[in-house]
Amino acid sequence: MKKLRGYIFSRSFMGERAPQHVQNIVLRNYCEKNNHFFLLSSVEYKMSNSFFMLELVIKELKRLDGILAYSIFQLPENNDWRKKILRKIIKKGKEIHFAVEDFSVKKEKDIQKLQEIWLIKKTLQFCPQKIN
Repeated sequence: MKKLRGYIFSRSFMGERAPQHVQNIVLRNYCEKNNHFFLLSSVEYKMSNSFFMLELVIKELKRLDGILAYSIFQLPENNDWRKKILRKIIKKGKEIHFAVEDFSVKKEKDIQKLQEIWLIKKTLQFCPQKIN
């Protein structure tokens, strides 16, 4: 049974917003479904582009198996910064899971797949809502 520290937001991300209690319910359900042990979530600061709490959780990884975030889209929007964070987790031999997308990053190849998911979401933001 893997011990995963929750990571949730108190602000919107990529045009979406989920109340903290809902994010925690989703994380708890993900852990139950995947036989992981859910540790109380760290909540990111409301300031835009703040990832201070994520950095603290990464430092805590010595005692954990990984991080469980609510969504991929809570990672930094900057591609280089996002990859740097993911590589830092992998380099420690740990993993990061994303409950909404039911996806995890454990190896370098997973970062590329995450980047593709990110690009699709970014592209869809610019598509018209209705297609006639």
